[in-house]
Amino acid sequence: MKKTLCELIIFLSLYGLIAVLSHSYVLLHTSGNNNAPIKLIQIERGMNIGEISQFLAEQKIITQPLLFTDFARLLGKDQQIKAGEYNLSASFSPEEILGLLVEGKSVLYKLTIPEGYTTKQIAQLVEKAGLAEKDEFIKAIHDRQLIDKWNIQGDSLEGYLFPDTYNLPKMLQAKDIANLMVRHFFAHISRAWYKRIDEMGFGLHEIITLASLIEKEAGVDSERALVSAVYHNRLKKNIRLQCDPTVIYTIPDFDGNLTREHLKYDSPYNTYRYKGLPPGPIANPGQASIYAALYPEKVDYQYFVSRNDGTHKFSVTLKEHNRAVYKYQKRRKK
Repeated sequence: MKKTLCELIIFLSLYGLIAVLSHSYVLLHTSGNNNAPIKLIQIERGMNIGEISQFLAEQKIITQPLLFTDFARLLGKDQQIKAGEYNLSASFSPEEILGLLVEGKSVLYKLTIPEGYTTKQIAQLVEKAGLAEKDEFIKAIHDRQLIDKWNIQGDSLEGYLFPDTYNLPKMLQAKDIANLMVRHFFAHISRAWYKRIDEMGFGLHEIITLASLIEKEAGVDSERALVSAVYHNRLKKNIRLQCDPTVIYTIPDFDGNLTREHLKYDSPYNTYRYKGLPPGPIANPGQASIYAALYPEKVDYQYFVSRNDGTHKFSVTLKEHNRAVYKYQKRRKK
């Protein structure tokens, strides 16, 4: 009799456990309300699985927070959930929701960095995209630890934030975004380019600095190698580069009107006052300008002046250049 009673109790216990497990399995693998809307849910850094489960329940994404917590722990995924913004819905099964959180399939924000933008301009774009505060990004690009990590020979990451379109999650820190852009930069510098740099007798930092000048001066792609040639020729002859954008780079609150007084502005970046390349890049050049810096056109040009249509008139002699300046600049102002 006792044996039968014990067997019955064990049977009922096992039956009850199986029933609970079966019910739990159904709850975890079954989608909820198919008409439930998609919600933007933000999982903050530092939230544990219990807090995440409770938050999802409060947002009406799941109905069984304790079960969701136990399920995540049972699978060993409770420590693998990634912070970020997610498009979630009560129409998803808890298993699907957990999978999205573990895989980090968060909402991505498009950030397009145009060629020739300065780090200050990029910081404004980063803030506008809602990815990080402008001041935090500026602080990140001057982070000595990050600069040293990439062995950059300067006091900022200017020149090394590669212009491209990025799709980024919102939970990245400013330092992470800057680091990603620099990593993208070095991924685009080939071994052949490093070899070419050595052959030319330059360092990478000098080439990127030169490329930034080309980026700011060349209005059309076909002129990049010509602008490069002018600067290379002037460097060889130890002639001041006299590049307007290097002056503008350090003028506080520049209003767009470059004056003679500006050209006298005392800054190591002012190539009207100091010979050679400035201390570092004045913008973030794209591949085309870097290529132009490495492979200048084989011409004797030493001067160029804007034609006011995005193109330039290139000259070999100062006399020829002065005529071009009169034609395209001085006569136009009369």
